[in-house]
Amino acid sequence: MRAEAQRKELGAFLKACRARVDPATLGLPTGRRRTPGLKREEVALAVGVSVSWYTWIEQGRDVRASPEVLDRIAGVLRLSDVERAHVFVLSGHHAPGDAPDETVSDGLMRLVAALDPIPAYVRNSRLDILAWNDAIAELFVDYAKLQPHERNTLRLMFLYPPYRHLILNWEEMARGLLASFRAAYAQAADQAPFEALVADISAGSETFRQWWPEHDVGRFDEGAKHLDHPTLGVVHLQYVSLVPQSRHDLSLVTYLTRR
Repeated sequence: MRAEAQRKELGAFLKACRARVDPATLGLPTGRRRTPGLKREEVALAVGVSVSWYTWIEQGRDVRASPEVLDRIAGVLRLSDVERAHVFVLSGHHAPGDAPDETVSDGLMRLVAALDPIPAYVRNSRLDILAWNDAIAELFVDYAKLQPHERNTLRLMFLYPPYRHLILNWEEMARGLLASFRAAYAQAADQAPFEALVADISAGSETFRQWWPEHDVGRFDEGAKHLDHPTLGVVHLQYVSLVPQSRHDLSLVTYLTRR
């Protein structure tokens, strides 16, 4: 059942990517077209496969592309590294990672605390917040007062009403988080916790329900966040996410004030 769902997800994702490619990048005419982007026939020809075979992939049929063919598809569709990895995972070319681990080492816990007054927290690939310091709690929300299942950056972004007013570039941040979550979801050895979170947020956010089927994937490890803080006023921040060498499932996220 999971394999069938992944095939359908792969087909929908490739179709969405195909629609955004300018035919001119392949030297094709850009006159009137019924739909935007490339046609299936054009992708198939550029990749070197039959139109029927490529159509079956987009239809979610039980066909398996080799890594070489997937590489060619990624090139034709101008996929980013994250999107390319997403296609490989959905195609079944993925070595399962380590089992989920929600523990944080003592050293990492001490580092987060020592960074104060620089706001910092540690989150896992599902975007659960596992450790934080006082500075980031003062900046966003007191995580200690939340239930454990509420300490999730994606859930807070869509279901915690104050964020809509606090984060001035809320849509940009929400879409970026969602894209990184989708990529992590596809690569997770155990997808059940991810599915539970999707169901939880979907039940409470119409915006999330509308955006979830859009198939965007990407990184969300560095960028700008702008706040209208109730006590600090307008604050411009630069966030940076770093991955510990021995724990690729965790990220240390810090916020620096931009000048």
